[in-house]
Amino acid sequence: MSIILFLVFLFLIDIYFFQAVLSISKSWSSVPKNIALYGFWSVSVLTLMAIVWYFYGDPYRYTTQVRNFIMVVVFMNYFSKLFAVLFLLIDDIQRGTRMVMRWMNKGAAGELPGETITRSDFLMKTAMVAAAVPFTGMAYGILSGAHDYRVRRKTVYLPNLPASFDGITIGQLSDIHSGSFFDRKSVMGGIELFNMEKPDMVFFTGDLVNNATSEVRDYTNIFDKVKAPLGVFSVTGNHDYGEYKSWESPQAKQKNFQDLIAVHKQMGFDLLMNENRFIEINGERIAVLGIENWGAGRFSKYGKMDLAYAGTEEAPIKLLLSHDPSHWDAQVRENYKDIDITFAGHTHGFQFGVEIGDFKWSPSQYAYKQWAGLYTEEHQHLYVNRGFGFLGYPGRVGMPPELTIITLKRGTA
Repeated sequence: MSIILFLVFLFLIDIYFFQAVLSISKSWSSVPKNIALYGFWSVSVLTLMAIVWYFYGDPYRYTTQVRNFIMVVVFMNYFSKLFAVLFLLIDDIQRGTRMVMRWMNKGAAGELPGETITRSDFLMKTAMVAAAVPFTGMAYGILSGAHDYRVRRKTVYLPNLPASFDGITIGQLSDIHSGSFFDRKSVMGGIELFNMEKPDMVFFTGDLVNNATSEVRDYTNIFDKVKAPLGVFSVTGNHDYGEYKSWESPQAKQKNFQDLIAVHKQMGFDLLMNENRFIEINGERIAVLGIENWGAGRFSKYGKMDLAYAGTEEAPIKLLLSHDPSHWDAQVRENYKDIDITFAGHTHGFQFGVEIGDFKWSPSQYAYKQWAGLYTEEHQHLYVNRGFGFLGYPGRVGMPPELTIITLKRGTA
């Protein structure tokens, strides 16, 4: 019943928006006018049919890319129309007000003297532009933004950093989501750009896939090119456990996760499952800790900090890989005050936002206190990577995919 009401709601939006199409095209010749009118309803009907198919058909017979593409087109169609509806409502309100005033004044003129374009025509055209802008922006985000990889650099000062580690660089990748990719060549270009930075260590902070390990099959020979002299370390994210997919049996789900573990090894990633490693240079050591996914709220809590931390008590510097940034406030800062830097991802920066200089905004900030970039509280630091891939919407607008390079320096800023 809720789906039917939802479809009725969308259909009413179509009818309302169609009035603007009729108004704009009324002076056109028959051919372009018919193209506009029939084209509008063809797209709308196909979009509504796609929604019915998604909810009542069997979309999981098809690849993730196909399903995402169809639903993104649906979203782009109606999200854009909602912007137009705002201006159409303004138009209707002012026209209604004018009618009431005309009735009350026994036929007073409805237009201002000397107007070359009525306010109604202006708002109709504004509504069309309002619909076109978000649709064009989202289309551009798919065609260009999805693989517009950007290197982001930060320097973090640590007073206790051993002299042998002064100046080392850490490259971070996160949220690959290989099941969403549609351009293998561009993915390869992103990894090549990352490797050109030649980081001393690499951290991958989870979400290699969307739902199933099989999604990464065609990309393992790209990601296995990620190398670093001090090691490539990784952890799991919430999507890596197959919890957003229906499995034929618990055994099938478990096998999928074991396959994921094997893929990390195949690619040369040292997967840290609630454990730690020591990195040594010239007899001096720092600790790298990694936990399975632990997220506040509804997200899975497989991470066990006590196990990951055990044995690192005397390490002068501790670096933690933890997929979900909410873990930092919930556990790390509260109970592990000697964790110097936590590396996270998960948010994708919502794949949408605005960043100009020191100003940054994204809808992600309403869900996560720490959602992109470097955060510092007292002597502890958190870096949240904006993600390498994408999920759902196959693009990015104002929030390009990120390749992080963190330089560690001995001392204080």
